[in-house]
This record gives sequence, structure tokens and C-alpha cells, in this order.
Amino acid sequence: MKNSLLIFTVFLTGCVTIYNPATQKRESYFIDEKTEVAIGKNITKDILQENKTINDANLSQYVTSVGGKVAKVSDRNDLPYSFYVLDDKKINAFAVPGGYIFVNKGLLDKLNEDELAFVLGHEIGHVAARHSIKKLQVALGFNLLTSIALDNPDYAQTEQTAAIAFNVISSGYSRQDELLADSLGLKYLIRAGYSPYAAINALQKLEKEEGSNLGLVFLRSHPLTKERIKQLQKKIEEPKIP
Repeated sequence: MKNSLLIFTVFLTGCVTIYNPATQKRESYFIDEKTEVAIGKNITKDILQENKTINDANLSQYVTSVGGKVAKVSDRNDLPYSFYVLDDKKINAFAVPGGYIFVNKGLLDKLNEDELAFVLGHEIGHVAARHSIKKLQVALGFNLLTSIALDNPDYAQTEQTAAIAFNVISSGYSRQDELLADSLGLKYLIRAGYSPYAAINALQKLEKEEGSNLGLVFLRSHPLTKERIKQLQKKIEEPKIP
């Protein structure tokens, strides 16, 4: 009974409720920002060990520059974002907790700078909304979270947590999360000084690749592209763009 009370106390004291400007809601987190970054760093290390990055300093700097402009105007611009270009022909981009963003060379080959800014904004939107952390909290569950907190405060460094986190990210996000990331991507795109229509152009370009054999991954777990384009067009036409 005492042990259960102790676990419950740890659970409560480890919970922080904040206002998230990306979602415009008050949200509770058991995984704090320091731990989130540690988890992301661990996942990134594994990704870089298993995947080859491009050997092109100029292209890497280009992506970092565009991503930095977008991250600077995001709803979570206090994170030290990092951008990586993987030497992979598949058309894909993804983010891991803590502000680590990955883009495949195959995707870069299809987009201009403004369109890339939207895709990076979309991924930064997932980070700002803490989508992966929310999914990870659910995946870890109450029992695992509290037992780890009691037995191993540095659980962010464990291989188990990194593996769970990567599987959570790989499983994709909900329709609602993806549409929100699109809206945030559009907002950051505009704030960074890029054309809002680049968001639609990017999705239209990627939509054309959906029926090809080019290994398109970016749209695979997302809502229907036509639905996403329709939502973005509506937001662009609104009197006040968020």
C-alpha cells in the first residue's frame, strides 16, 4: 500500500501542465523537455548509425538554413533544432522528439526552397505540438513510466525507451495530428517569409508521386492528400492567416 502511494506521488509530482500555443490547449506531460531531448538524441544516434547521410556540405547547410528560418518562428523556437539529410531515394521526411528533423535526398530532389520550408514546417509542427511525446506517454503507460521513474531516473538513455519511441514515430500520426501539423507548417511558412501557396504546391507535387514506384513514404500514413490541400486552401483564403 505504501509502495503504491509512493508510485502515485511520483506520478503526480512528475506531471507538468502547460499551455501549448501550437495546440492552443493546456496539456499534461510526464516526460519533461530535458528527457524528451535525451530520447531524441538517442534515437538520432541509432538512425545515423543505420543510415547514410549525404556527403554534400552545401546541401546540408541549405536544409539547415531553411529549417532554421522556419524553426525560429515556430511555437516552440527555444529548442536547438538539428537537421539531417539522409542519402535515401525514398520521398520522406520525419521528426523525432526534441527537435531532430530528417529529410531524404529523394524528397529534396522534388521540392524548391519554399516547398521544402513547408515540409520542414510540417515536421516542426509535430515537435511543437509534442505529438510524438503524447504518443510515447501512452505507449509507455502508467506502470512502466512510474517504475522507471523509481528505479532509473535516466530512463531516457535506455535502449528500451529509444526503441519504443522510434516504433511510436514509425507507426504514424492520427488524421487530426497530421492536419494540425499542416496548419502549423503553413503558419510557420508564412511567418518565415515564404509563399503560402508553396504548401499546396508541395502537396500537389507529392500527390503525383503517390502512384509511382519511387518509394513515397511522406504521404503514406497521412490523410488523403486532396483533403489536406482543401484544408490549406481554405486557410490561405481566410481573412487572417494564423
